[in-house]
Amino acid sequence: MKSLWLFAVVVAFASPLLAALEGSKPNVILVITDDQGYAPVGRHGHPWLKTPNLDALYDASTRFNRFMVCPTCSPTRSALMTGRDPLKNGITHTILERERMTLKATTLPQVLKPAGYTSGIFGKWHLGDEKEYQPEHRGFDEVFIHGAGGIGQKYDCSCADAPNNKYMDPVIRHNGRFVKTHGFCTDVFFTAALGWIKQQHEAKKPFFAYLSTNAPHGPYIAPEKNAKRFTDLGFDKDQAGFYGMVENIDENMGVLAEKLKAWDMLQNTVVIFMSDNGMAAGPGGRTELAPGYPFFNADHIGMKGGTDEGSVRVPFFVRWDDHVKPGKDISTLAAHIDVFPTIAALAGAKLPDGQVEGRSLLPLLQGSADNWSDRYIFTHVARWPTGVDPDTHKWINYGVRNQKYRFVGPRGGQGNPKRNKKAPAAPSNEALYDMETDPMQTKNIIQEKPEVASAMKAAYEAFWNESRPLLVNENAPMSPTKPYHEWYEEQMKAGGIPDWVPPSL
Repeated sequence: MKSLWLFAVVVAFASPLLAALEGSKPNVILVITDDQGYAPVGRHGHPWLKTPNLDALYDASTRFNRFMVCPTCSPTRSALMTGRDPLKNGITHTILERERMTLKATTLPQVLKPAGYTSGIFGKWHLGDEKEYQPEHRGFDEVFIHGAGGIGQKYDCSCADAPNNKYMDPVIRHNGRFVKTHGFCTDVFFTAALGWIKQQHEAKKPFFAYLSTNAPHGPYIAPEKNAKRFTDLGFDKDQAGFYGMVENIDENMGVLAEKLKAWDMLQNTVVIFMSDNGMAAGPGGRTELAPGYPFFNADHIGMKGGTDEGSVRVPFFVRWDDHVKPGKDISTLAAHIDVFPTIAALAGAKLPDGQVEGRSLLPLLQGSADNWSDRYIFTHVARWPTGVDPDTHKWINYGVRNQKYRFVGPRGGQGNPKRNKKAPAAPSNEALYDMETDPMQTKNIIQEKPEVASAMKAAYEAFWNESRPLLVNENAPMSPTKPYHEWYEEQMKAGGIPDWVPPSL
């Protein structure tokens, strides 16, 4: 079984309504939220969260029941942009110069351009803040983003957003210049994306819109109207902020659906909704968040930053009216590295030689994947302290998944630069779970199925050995400069930050 890492499967229904999809050149809108995970969606069984627009998208979509991503955000985003394992993109962290996607990679927008597509990004990039790593140098034609991994973030490296930035009225970098926006960040990103989408539609140009919210990532700040619903119920400030941001995202998904319908775009536009990793642990940690409001993680074990199912399983909804069957559930194991070859196939674009490890999902979309073979999907939390030999963390904080089983390697300490650099914390034991009969990972069957565990470990070792030479950021010195701070100061001295004029929708 070939060593691979993480995939995305899109499935549809074979019917006379479905023409050949390859090279059909639809518009593609990919919406990815930050730290939402799988559980905070009404249709996923959430008992009290209100997501009527995501529920409507769920109903109109083909859904992937087992869609896997990475434990944290930059790795997932690099897989979407390259179609290959994040470790092979050099990404082993979300900060400390280890979030920078190798410059040797060819990105999705770069392969779409020769096929006649224009590409725009709105929101979060998080694959390098230095000039050469920015999205305008990686194939995007329209760029409307914050810096770092979140609005207002700043670290002791190049990874930093505009100084003192806030979720309300954020300063945004628009095509190389900062602008001052007005309103809540998610509302601003959707408005900017919709204005650009309308322009491309009117110009009759196929487009790829990457709408990447920083919400509901911490700090947990929602618009007052969204947060108040939860504080009135007895939720604390952070809980109200997290769930308020999710409900605000839902409202914006409703606006997106409304505009696509009004502009008569639903038959020539693929809409994909997903999240970047499991739900953040910040809003969890209790059995009850307020009286009568239980914490809900969709019967998952694990949250963001781990190797269990709940750490890497996310929603994946695909809507394409008259092309993809609504109300269809797909249980085939899938994850993000298939998104790149699938979108490229839709566009009729040529894949870069030797890079893409995912598969086009179009055979599944058309119901003609009888020979779809099982694959191993690999996870590594990475995030070892900067300066250590990655091989010392080879056998901790990793996982292997195929259609039936999840193998979880020993857990250990990770990510804290102040931790002893020579040795991780003592790991726990290995475990093997039958995910078809035990999706909540209640019974470790490693003693019953030692041959399965051995095969998965051997495949993981081959994957690590393939990836190890490509960890290009491990010895990178911490940058003494923060590009977003420098560019901000330069613009302030040259005349200041103008107000952004929202597009007319």
